Amino acid sequence: MRNTRLGSLLAATCCIVLLSGCGSSKEKTGETGQKATGKEQSFSVVAKQEIPSIDVSVTNDVVGWGVLKNTSEGLFRADKAGKLIPAGAVEPPKISEDGLTYNFKLREDAVWSNGEPVVAADYVYGWQRTVEPKTASEVAYLFEAVKNYQAIMDGKVPATELGVKALSEHELEVTLTSPVPYMESLLSLPPFFPQNEKAVTDNGEKYASSSEHMVYNGPFVLSDFEGAGTDTKWSYLKNEKYWDQENVTMEKINFDVVKEDATALNLFQDGQTDDIVVTGELAQQMVDDPAFFSQDMSNATYVEYNQSKKEFQNENLRKAISYSLDRQTLVDQVLGDGSIAATGLVPKNMSFNPDTEADFVKDSGNHLKYDAEKAKEYWSKAQAELGIKTLKINLLSSDADSAKKVVEYMQGAIQETLKGITVEVSSVPLSVRLERGNSGDFDMILVGWGAEYNDPSVFLELFASDNVNNSGKYNNNKFDEYLKASATTNASDPKARWTDLIEAETILMDTMGVCPVYQKAEAHLRNPKVKGILPSGPEYDYKWTYIEQ
Repeated sequence: MRNTRLGSLLAATCCIVLLSGCGSSKEKTGETGQKATGKEQSFSVVAKQEIPSIDVSVTNDVVGWGVLKNTSEGLFRADKAGKLIPAGAVEPPKISEDGLTYNFKLREDAVWSNGEPVVAADYVYGWQRTVEPKTASEVAYLFEAVKNYQAIMDGKVPATELGVKALSEHELEVTLTSPVPYMESLLSLPPFFPQNEKAVTDNGEKYASSSEHMVYNGPFVLSDFEGAGTDTKWSYLKNEKYWDQENVTMEKINFDVVKEDATALNLFQDGQTDDIVVTGELAQQMVDDPAFFSQDMSNATYVEYNQSKKEFQNENLRKAISYSLDRQTLVDQVLGDGSIAATGLVPKNMSFNPDTEADFVKDSGNHLKYDAEKAKEYWSKAQAELGIKTLKINLLSSDADSAKKVVEYMQGAIQETLKGITVEVSSVPLSVRLERGNSGDFDMILVGWGAEYNDPSVFLELFASDNVNNSGKYNNNKFDEYLKASATTNASDPKARWTDLIEAETILMDTMGVCPVYQKAEAHLRNPKVKGILPSGPEYDYKWTYIEQ
């Protein structure tokens, strides 16, 4: 998660609907049905990673966003059909003719878990806290279209000048610098959730450090969470103060961090958990089990090269590594969960040509091929240009089972094909991987990024030279120019904007500024009695979940 999501999406001219951020589903279980009665409404889930953060202003990963989407709520959220509906807002906003001003009426029955009402000032405070430069938020750029955002980032005006205003306790006004056709979808994301100023100030440095130092306004409250990046157990409890609590069936959802697939499978088969993710041989073995399903996702897994280091500034080295990877073998034999070999950075079945309706992937073409001989040729060129015969590389990943399998495969493929390169693998907890990625403490790093919107810029913007999530420090002026044009000059011309984004990906791939590996699918074994889990981007929303009798 992540890990940012938007950028030049703010110039998107297509109408984007928040369905799930996940392509089509191959789900065999979990269809919506009649709710059960007289049965305990609780179940258990195996999580693959610890929670790195639950602070709305700084959380920037799949695990943390999943927690926030279930324990907090913004102006909009998706309903059971995946359609965006008002949540913290009572109704759709009134929008000015020029598309720059949004006026929202807020629910008067919405309260925080501490009993205080959720008011317009909570949105104002939360948004200002996120864009405040001292917060150093990695998600602040999502506010790019909000008036005065850039001036705040440049230090010209204070965060209090951001284009959001409380007109009354339950009326909120948002002012933009340019029209955003999917603004309501944007406002459903965690960085745009309200924040309770009293909770933030009273807790001080302890704010969001545990479930006890946080307040909630969503369907659930977080319980038994004792520390970011370290706690391996937590729960969601039904929030009895939630305005729509009558439509929340689940009383409790338990989460246990289990990183080894085999251990998770044993727990599932013993009835100790109800939902696990499986990969590799286990996924292949369980494919005919009634509890098995594979969820397609608009999620790219890629390797960033640390281009602040001399070796990885060498384009031929980057190309040599990419050509050494047999991505089809990786997804078929290592992952085995339905994931798709990457042909570029942007995933399939996500965005389509505004004229021809062709998939972005088809228009862009296959930029990633396995070719051992080409890999060796590029390695020879890199050796000559760098004046080296050997090279030691550290490949960093999280310590989830699937991530470890991927980097171990890459280690073998690179070392076998590119003689003289030694790859050391470092698999660490997600919170450590995020920290090291942010600080540039890596040679190569395996990253997963999920789309909350079906637009190519969700992924391409990550590699703009000024994007905070560009951990590898890729810098290409022409690439930046095409991205900028898609967000400005051609923002209102769908065809020209599409061309800009195709050109941008082509440059990124031609220079191998990043090394895409695969498009993720997520294979689950889930208790067939657990119904109504809603994919929400790369995360899951449990508001509508129930246990069938």
